[in-house]
Amino acid sequence: MVLKSVLREVIESQLDFLEHQELGTERLKTGFLVKAESHITVVAGIRRCGKSTMLRQIMNKKPDVPKIFINFEDARLSNFDVADFQKLLVVVNENYPHAECYFDEIQNVNEWERLIRPLHDAGKCIYITGSNASLLSSELGTRLTGRYLLSRLYPFSYSEFLHFFQTEAGNKSFEEYLFLGGFPDYLKSKNPEILHQLFNDILVRDISVRYGVKDQRLLQQLGVYMLSNAGKEFSYHSLRKTFQIGSVNTVVNYINYFENSFLLFQVPLMSWSLKKQIANPKKIYVCDNGLIKNISLSFSEDRGRLLENIVFMMLKNAGKEIYYFRETNECDFVYKDGNKFQGAIQVCFQLTTENFERESKGLLDAMEILNFSEGYILTMDETDCFVFDDKTIYVKPVWKWYLENLSGNYYF
Repeated sequence: MVLKSVLREVIESQLDFLEHQELGTERLKTGFLVKAESHITVVAGIRRCGKSTMLRQIMNKKPDVPKIFINFEDARLSNFDVADFQKLLVVVNENYPHAECYFDEIQNVNEWERLIRPLHDAGKCIYITGSNASLLSSELGTRLTGRYLLSRLYPFSYSEFLHFFQTEAGNKSFEEYLFLGGFPDYLKSKNPEILHQLFNDILVRDISVRYGVKDQRLLQQLGVYMLSNAGKEFSYHSLRKTFQIGSVNTVVNYINYFENSFLLFQVPLMSWSLKKQIANPKKIYVCDNGLIKNISLSFSEDRGRLLENIVFMMLKNAGKEIYYFRETNECDFVYKDGNKFQGAIQVCFQLTTENFERESKGLLDAMEILNFSEGYILTMDETDCFVFDDKTIYVKPVWKWYLENLSGNYYF
């Protein structure tokens, strides 16, 4: 239980705190979300990726509009529960009747949708953030169906990285991005401890506490293992054997917990058969290369998989539905938007005479099956073009392909 006087104090002190914070690098989604006032705007993403900062940026673009801001990770609200909803509604209506409402890390409040629904029904403009995909999706799908716009936020894209450092696109800046990743706090200091603390916070606060996981040592070992194997195939059964876990269901739950916290993403095999898609091994990718470099084991020299991971996140950030492809040969990514497949991509750090046949065959197989006339081999710094009958393969540096195809596509 929380007193009304404490609720008022929290709102006032947090607004005062925000006024003295830097606005940071403007996120590409900010301008779009400012205009999304008719729906409840939900921003979901991993811890420390900049959700709170983006809320401040949205608030700053509305200087003449009264606002309230509540971060539900404030220690004074640790006992806030369902019984306090009505008190908060009274505080808002009495003290801030015309204010827009900004709620940060709302997943900390059980049944939070019961608070948001009456505010939206009363005509309030509402922005909320959260760090748990499963929790947000289940609650949005109950009382708030048709009332919200969901936007996912990840660490800085390459475009945002360039803006942050006030530098230009090119091989040098992209190589820095490849190894540093895009977590804003880490980029400011380049102190690895920031990423280690982030990883631990996800394990403890977002997984152990939320889901009641008691074996934190196993959770940490599994998390480090998955980060160390970004871009590789895995199966739940193999993980069960490797870590001597009693049940495959336990492994499935752990991987889902990592995915719900936006730390990892599972990529299935592209197949027209759902049964085959489920039965085949999946690939794992990580939300940020900085975490891979600083948390994983023996990954420092595997530039090819770092490049592959960054291409995955570029596609993910652009809202694509991503699969890997394998028939006779393998292609790293095929992706679609809606119901239609849009492209096929092979990632290769350096294209050579020795690996050209292998890389091109996998891509050509995917292009043939999906009826694409064009495909890409993305590299670190090479540019070329090859024609095979009616099919063209473009070889491009990842950063050039990104700027030409994806840099402005970050709305959802």
